[in-house]
Amino acid sequence: MHKILLVEDDKDIQMANKKMLERQGIYTVRIASNLNEAREHITEQAPDVIVLDIMLPDGSGLDFLKELRSGNGQWSNIPVLLLTALSEFDDVVKGLKEGGDDYLAKPYNNKVFLARIESLLRRAERVPKVLTKGSLSLDIVSGRAFLSTSSVGQDLLLTQKEFACLLLFAQNEAAVMSHEFIYESVWKQALNNNIDTLKKTISNLRKKIENSDYTINVSRNEGYIFERN
Repeated sequence: MHKILLVEDDKDIQMANKKMLERQGIYTVRIASNLNEAREHITEQAPDVIVLDIMLPDGSGLDFLKELRSGNGQWSNIPVLLLTALSEFDDVVKGLKEGGDDYLAKPYNNKVFLARIESLLRRAERVPKVLTKGSLSLDIVSGRAFLSTSSVGQDLLLTQKEFACLLLFAQNEAAVMSHEFIYESVWKQALNNNIDTLKKTISNLRKKIENSDYTINVSRNEGYIFERN
């Protein structure tokens, strides 16, 4: 059974979507009427898909989406379908840029709604849950990285930002990435005066992976490059 979290404050839409999904026989549905309830639900059990309204009583769904995408544990890769009465172009673009995977503007066709859910689930199943680079193994779901020593995997005990940096490096092996690109990709904001924060994080990460067969090198002050020893 696929787990769906509906974050929606309209009681009629809540019940209609819950009944529609559960009639399919392959979904279990939990409902959150606001962002605080949504946080409680995903802490208890991570869903397979989140259906997220943008206008909520205690804040914007886009801010909640940004929260999800700023982490790198089990929540950061959950597919999110945005439901909104705001159909203006700028709102759609902002939602997708914040990390939304798809959107529907209210009112919408029920068959289209179900098809979008199915599409997101298929897409998520094709995304690898573990990324391996030599002796390094990155568990994308848990946000943990391991160093293989014979048959034993040693947990590198990375911080959230260290894991996010390592994942970015592993996905862009041998590419020179600027300080600005790395910081904006991981911290989700402009670098500005935070170069020391970035350098400290990379320095700590380099020490933690020094016994692996990969290293992070400085590329002529242009940024960093992740490459095999």
